[in-house]
Amino acid sequence: MVQSCVIFSQKRIEQKAEKAYEKLAYVNAIKTYERLVSKGYVSVEILEKLADSYYFKADYEKAAQYYSRLIDLNQEVYPEYYYRYALTLKTLGNYKKADEMMVFFADKRKQETRALLIQQGKEYLKTIEKNSGFYSIENTEINTKYADFGGAFLENKLVFASARDTGSIGKRVHSWTGEHFTELYESEWDEEGKLHTPTKCAGSINSKFNESSLVATRDGKTIYFTRNNYNDGKKGKDSLHSTLLKIYKSTWQENHWGKCTELPFNSNQYSVAHPALSVDEKTLYFASNMPGSYGQSDLYKVSINDDGSYGTPINLGPTINTEGRETFPYISTDGFFYFASDGHPGLGGLDVFQTKIASDGTIQKIINLGTPINSPFDDFAFVMAPNKHFGFVSSNRSGGKGNDDIYRIKPINKICTQSIRGLVLTKGTEVPSTSIMVGLYDNEHRLIKTITADSKGNFVFDEVACHADYAIRVEGKDFETKEEAIRVEDEGIEKQIQINETIQVLKVGDDLSKVFNIKNIYFDLDRFEIRPDAAVELAKILDVLEAYPHMSLAIRSHTDCRNRATYNLILSENRAKATLEWLVSKGINASRLTAKGFGETQLINACACEPINDSNCTEAQHQANRRSEFLITKL
Repeated sequence: MVQSCVIFSQKRIEQKAEKAYEKLAYVNAIKTYERLVSKGYVSVEILEKLADSYYFKADYEKAAQYYSRLIDLNQEVYPEYYYRYALTLKTLGNYKKADEMMVFFADKRKQETRALLIQQGKEYLKTIEKNSGFYSIENTEINTKYADFGGAFLENKLVFASARDTGSIGKRVHSWTGEHFTELYESEWDEEGKLHTPTKCAGSINSKFNESSLVATRDGKTIYFTRNNYNDGKKGKDSLHSTLLKIYKSTWQENHWGKCTELPFNSNQYSVAHPALSVDEKTLYFASNMPGSYGQSDLYKVSINDDGSYGTPINLGPTINTEGRETFPYISTDGFFYFASDGHPGLGGLDVFQTKIASDGTIQKIINLGTPINSPFDDFAFVMAPNKHFGFVSSNRSGGKGNDDIYRIKPINKICTQSIRGLVLTKGTEVPSTSIMVGLYDNEHRLIKTITADSKGNFVFDEVACHADYAIRVEGKDFETKEEAIRVEDEGIEKQIQINETIQVLKVGDDLSKVFNIKNIYFDLDRFEIRPDAAVELAKILDVLEAYPHMSLAIRSHTDCRNRATYNLILSENRAKATLEWLVSKGINASRLTAKGFGETQLINACACEPINDSNCTEAQHQANRRSEFLITKL
């Protein structure tokens, strides 16, 4: 009775609105980098920023273009860029190249979960193992040698589907299974979850074709259930002459279930099956392969209006739905969402998974419930009794009584969850960043949830699964997007994330070298010609000067203390002058520029060498003094 369907899509992040240039100078670093590349000024830093800017806006074609150029530089690259490049290549259909990039990534991140999945293919089993052992399981009293599956709680009874032979004359046999068509039965249960002898549900809900998977309202007066396309004695067929599945509704009338009516979003051309109700009973969830699905069967939701009408079915999206089968949804009284799938990593066949869907539709981390709920066979139709002391799951695992059996389950422990808490700060100022969006992604880079940091820059993700890898992505208007990988073990995580402003307000006296993190314009030993790598850095200054024709700069060159002070002063003067001349050669009017060398007279640390021309400072400390400054003298 399991029908299915699904299609992959990705949520698109809207492009950030550009901030208008007003009287002050607003420097958009990303746009500057793009102009630099178009002029031939290329570096690892520039390509990383450009590629990421398009990747985070889901413009994968342009992201792939810049990731490709980044990799082709043959310089040291952060391993994450191989992974992101591979993802963009897959969206473009270049799976061969994507696999090559995944191999590079895995080689550089041998201990990371994603790398292990790439290299070994079955390491996800370790994660499932950690989620295992939280339930006990046993076969129930009501199973037969035929198919018995599904379950819904209706007052003090479990309603389930069964193909058991009741001896009815003229009972039809399903040509596919060789068993009788399934009908709905009910069995009373006690406080321990033991089931009594079942009886067939009364009224018109059973027909001569298949019925299965029912859900009831809390008052027990309305049910939704699955049936073959058969109503009022007529069998419906699709264009290929197949009889598919539909969801029907019935209400209790004195001592029986009344006339069955099919829901308006059913169709003869696709299946709609396995209904489930939200806690507030205002939303109906179901499985279908209707047009727009991602694969064999997807999970959908539809609103139930106050007047009894229905909204438009909405696909739950690619976080839950895959190219495989997602089916048998169920929502527990505490709001957890369960479903069966063979598209998510599992033990084989259908496995049962758990997640939670927020009021805004955001889907949290999807967790495989592990053994003994899941097995190498099909495991589905997970339900928990309102008291939560016991529940049931269906399976065709070995050792059962029939084709599908209903198993009683009891919780042993709660699946481990923790919290991720964090603080977002603006880099350089250490001031909390406000109006910042923080996204939580799983280890396959699928969005789990997005929240807004509070006025102090704090954020928190609750009920995050333990023993799992995640990524935190921080973004906001006029800020560079930043992503950091984390792993949650048995304890919660506290994370501080610093982000850079992409648009900065400039004023007289500001140093442009700090805007672009220019710490040194390199020259060859005893030389002052502008080298190609220095030209890439200077091109950033050039672009700003071109964008703001009224801006003037003071170029200041400094050295470390090594060598004689008089020599360093002359060297810095020559390098400052060479810098000015390079900018003039690119079209900047010389009247807008001044150049001065300060030698070792303005060290920014305690790394002086005089009078013995010697120092115990490290090379990094000396390098901090070898800097170029570009101070704004006029706007």
